[in-house]
Amino acid sequence: MEPDLDRFTSRRSTVYASEGIVATSQPLAAEAGRDLLRQGGNAFDAAVATAAALNVVEPTSTGLGGDVFACYRTADGDVGAMRACGHAPAGATRERVRRAVAEDPDEAEMPDRGPHTVTVPGTARGWEATVQRLGRLSLADALQPAIRYATEGYPVTEVVAAQWRHAEDLFANERARATYLVDGQSPAVGETVRLPELGETMARIAHEGADVVYEGAVGDAIARAVQDAGGFLTAEDLADFETEWFDPLSTTYGGVEVFELGPNNQGQIALEALNIAAESGAGEHPHGSADRVHAFAEATKLAFHDGHHYVTDPDYEDVPPLHDPAYARERARQVGDEASQDVAVGPPGVPGEDADTVLLCVADAAGNVVSYINSRYMGFGSGLVAEGTGVALQNRGASFSLDPDDPNRLEPGKRPFHTLVPALARFGDDDWAAFGTMGGYMQPQGHVQVLANLVDYGMGLQRALDEPRWRYRADGTLAVEDRLAEGIGPALARRGHDVRVEPATAFGGAQIARYADGTLSGATEPRKDGQVAPY
Repeated sequence: MEPDLDRFTSRRSTVYASEGIVATSQPLAAEAGRDLLRQGGNAFDAAVATAAALNVVEPTSTGLGGDVFACYRTADGDVGAMRACGHAPAGATRERVRRAVAEDPDEAEMPDRGPHTVTVPGTARGWEATVQRLGRLSLADALQPAIRYATEGYPVTEVVAAQWRHAEDLFANERARATYLVDGQSPAVGETVRLPELGETMARIAHEGADVVYEGAVGDAIARAVQDAGGFLTAEDLADFETEWFDPLSTTYGGVEVFELGPNNQGQIALEALNIAAESGAGEHPHGSADRVHAFAEATKLAFHDGHHYVTDPDYEDVPPLHDPAYARERARQVGDEASQDVAVGPPGVPGEDADTVLLCVADAAGNVVSYINSRYMGFGSGLVAEGTGVALQNRGASFSLDPDDPNRLEPGKRPFHTLVPALARFGDDDWAAFGTMGGYMQPQGHVQVLANLVDYGMGLQRALDEPRWRYRADGTLAVEDRLAEGIGPALARRGHDVRVEPATAFGGAQIARYADGTLSGATEPRKDGQVAPY
């Protein structure tokens, strides 16, 4: 019998441990991270092992053909961020793409899938940089669990099986269908799957390093797959890629310092929304009230409007400090008793509202905590798979616009607007949590709701993730889970919100791992297959 993914009723509690915590959306991947901790690795080694395993056991949402980001605090007290985010090909001008995707170039729009949406994949280089700079073990050590799952096989879990069905329509190329489908069908719940080509590619990376993806045979196969389909990505584009290390942005909400990634990521949206919510007293309303949802939703609307107007690659366009509390004070004046109307969410025509992503959060006994995010954007991405590698390529370039006046306009070498936002929260001098909420534009909205549950309402970690959620949609509706709608849906409608009930799986995938004065704890998303693996 197929499971009803909207009717999981299992009870969870917050998990506590003394040596390590790994929280993610698939149990085998969480186990992979714990294995690295047991081998003497730290939180960063475990993060890469978990991410690599997710590439195999949850290939519907992540892969070597995508990007990876981190926000972290080290045991030494350093707070930092890592961005392994690929850029557009050097040959991808708006004019060339217009001519390639439409008979009338003047009517062309950026496609959602296909070769022109493929940007340089950052994952392999990002994994390698993480363990080399912050870990204790080697990249080869971190990749071993993923290689084992890919070559020996694993049974597919419930949520992943449901996500996999989209591949049946996406993959038109026989190479891709043979790699990720079984006789043209997606695997059933509990069916054992093997991905031998992907396992071989990971084994090559373990042996030769990430250079095999950017300057070797795997990179050549990636470039060839894109060019054979009519795209512009070249081996030179791959060779030009570098991982970035930088300081995250932050604000303070209810005495808790919150860290997010700045442009080209959408972390500023979460920070601005928290600032507006604080100014408007959103967290002062009772938790189960329409007043609370209204106030937080209105703060989020304004932040989305600003973020999706300004946030882009800062090397190509100046981005104002949207996370500045002084700016939020001005914006908070626009929060009234009635729902605001015609507030844009998302760059026009960009399809990322419900993009698929994986998140993992790890903490260890030394005090390292890391929020780590890996994604191809929309499920299996562009629909292209590089021959002989098992690498499905991302469609992150779909976030670009062909409008020359759009801040996110396509330009050669430019990084696209990125939904991925790993985050940190500092509750005290030695009390840190790595967290996040996956799912396209749900991400900053989930950050706001999880933090408010923790800070304003004093919830434990697991309850903060369990509580029913809402999300503002690009079409102007306010989507709510049925558990939430039952009590306050009519009251929100009376305030002018266009309320609709959506299934639980539409409200993101949150994870959290915390180090608090030597005690480790973690929680995992009840709307996913995941678990917390303690050590």
